[in-house]
Amino acid sequence: MKVGDTVEEPHVHKIFTGKVKRIGTENASNPMERPWESGMFKQAVDDKVWLTKTGFTGDEVADTKNHGGPEKAVFAYPIKHYTSWKEELDLESIDMSAMGENMAVLEMDEFSVCIGDTYELGDAVIQVSQPRQPCWKPARRFGIVDLALRIQNSGRTGWYFRVVKEGYVTPGTDLKLIERPYPQWSIAACNEVMHIYKDDLRTAEELASCDLLAINWRKTLKKRLRGQSANVAKRVFGPNKEA
Repeated sequence: MKVGDTVEEPHVHKIFTGKVKRIGTENASNPMERPWESGMFKQAVDDKVWLTKTGFTGDEVADTKNHGGPEKAVFAYPIKHYTSWKEELDLESIDMSAMGENMAVLEMDEFSVCIGDTYELGDAVIQVSQPRQPCWKPARRFGIVDLALRIQNSGRTGWYFRVVKEGYVTPGTDLKLIERPYPQWSIAACNEVMHIYKDDLRTAEELASCDLLAINWRKTLKKRLRGQSANVAKRVFGPNKEA
């Protein structure tokens, strides 16, 4: 695909930021109701906001080991996915920002976005770094124990950007694609390698050699090549299920 081939420009419809919030009931018998902290409860930003190397000003993450940082500076999620989630989960309350995204986007999805895609966005320049690997927190938010697995298996994961150039960004702004070095590595293709075709070591090796893929993904794939398999239970269920 050549730069400029798309009919409609990818578009950032809304920008969301949020502070870490603690909710839950002390000593609850149900693990899903116990206290937990998250920065996924975000509010829309109405005016321009400064985008730094680690994310939007005013945005926070609770688990700095597994979330945030330069490789996960901005989480983008396609608005169209919420139609499917409403139907599949029979949940009207699931809508924009429900997945904890920083940017609700139009005219782009896991099949049209690739690792290393570099965009101008307002005064900033951002670059796709990895698919999102959902954790247990969306499940806790909506009271659906296996929601992280459902997100992962659906392929409707969203993706992260790193920030190449800091700058002001305004909601309702088009993304201008300026470089696509790895058209073969769409977010959808990466998800398939990581979660579906786990025995395809040749393709795993090819993806692991992609220098613009986030380092943690590359490490996981290289461990697979050495015969070390990853246990996803801690990530997808966390404290939502009793040990």
